[in-house]
Amino acid sequence: MRGIVRRFQARRGVGKFLRNRLAVGALGIIVLYVLGGAWVALGDVLPGRAGVTYAEVEQPVWPAAVPGLGIPATNERRVEAMRIITREVKRAVNNGEGLSDIRYGQLRLLPRAAESEPEVERLSGLVEEAEELYDQLAEFEDLNNPTGPKTEGSAPGEAAIDVPATIAELERAVHQMFAPLSAWQSVKQSMLLSLGTDRQGRSTALRAVFSIKVALQVGIVVSIISVLVGTLLGAAAAYFGGWVDHAVVWLYSTLSSMPELILLAVLVYAFSGSVFDRVANPWLALVPVYAAMCMEFWIGPCRVIRGETMKLKELEYVQAATAIGFGRFYILLRHVIPNTVHLMFINFSLLFIAAIKFEVVLSFLGLGVKVGPSWGRMIQESTQEVINGNFWQIGAATAFMFVLVLAFNIVSDALQDAFDPKHVG
Repeated sequence: MRGIVRRFQARRGVGKFLRNRLAVGALGIIVLYVLGGAWVALGDVLPGRAGVTYAEVEQPVWPAAVPGLGIPATNERRVEAMRIITREVKRAVNNGEGLSDIRYGQLRLLPRAAESEPEVERLSGLVEEAEELYDQLAEFEDLNNPTGPKTEGSAPGEAAIDVPATIAELERAVHQMFAPLSAWQSVKQSMLLSLGTDRQGRSTALRAVFSIKVALQVGIVVSIISVLVGTLLGAAAAYFGGWVDHAVVWLYSTLSSMPELILLAVLVYAFSGSVFDRVANPWLALVPVYAAMCMEFWIGPCRVIRGETMKLKELEYVQAATAIGFGRFYILLRHVIPNTVHLMFINFSLLFIAAIKFEVVLSFLGLGVKVGPSWGRMIQESTQEVINGNFWQIGAATAFMFVLVLAFNIVSDALQDAFDPKHVG
């Protein structure tokens, strides 16, 4: 009978959750993040065929920082980007280097098989044309507000050349150095530049999407371990009582008396210089972060489950199981802990959010993710960019984190409202 009642309550909770349209929408956003993280993770399993690899994330998609969302770059940055590309191609042509090694995202010079003498001559001609155009533009101190030498008949303050048209001609010459893009390659290049680039020309959009894997990875591992450890310790402390309860209460009281962020920073710093700083596997490289967070985050579930277990062990079905002669461990695992599952789910969602936020903070402080991008590292690396007016990297990292955390907050509240008996109406 008790099992039938429990299934009825769970079914009613699911129905109540599904009637919450905001929560269902937030759950859909979480699913999109999970799919994005799974797609990125395929790069480790099927490199070159699916997903995104670390090398692709670090590959520049443009030679300079550019804004995103279709906002045009300034004339100065447009010309500087063309100048960098021209220098690279000129050096490769003069030194006989591999031309196909020069690429920016989907843009790349013609394949190595096309590095024939006519092709090299064509590139040399385009380099000369670009340099001539650049020399004309170099006469202007400020290309964003150009005033230069006047030709005969020019009005005062009027530029000798049409700067926008000259820049467009320069870009046309440089783009002719690269192989033509297919329709799909053009779409991919536009997506890579959709949120701009950082100072090194790396795609902000690609780095933000790649960081989803890190956020989900930290959130899932930390929340699962913390909830399981907290549930077992809290349930055991409340059910067995005595020295077990005193030991668990003393442990979490001692740990919770320390400032959370400081304790996490100290625990992560304790692993600095260890083998985990030199390991290439991204899962193992984050072991210090996992360990530090789990040592702190189990406290919340432990307290909640301990209080719930104290109430459950006094109920009739637990006392009946004891009178029948079932063992204490059997009753704890079979009858007590299963009735705290709704609290475990709620704590999982709450700790998932906390783990993501603390990973961002630790990475910003240089104590979290050290290899590869993460939202925390993106914010850290954008410090100098913000001073120069480039808000794209910090904006993208903050926006991606904000949407995920907000969605999980909404889902957590809806889960508590739907499954917690205190909220079920």
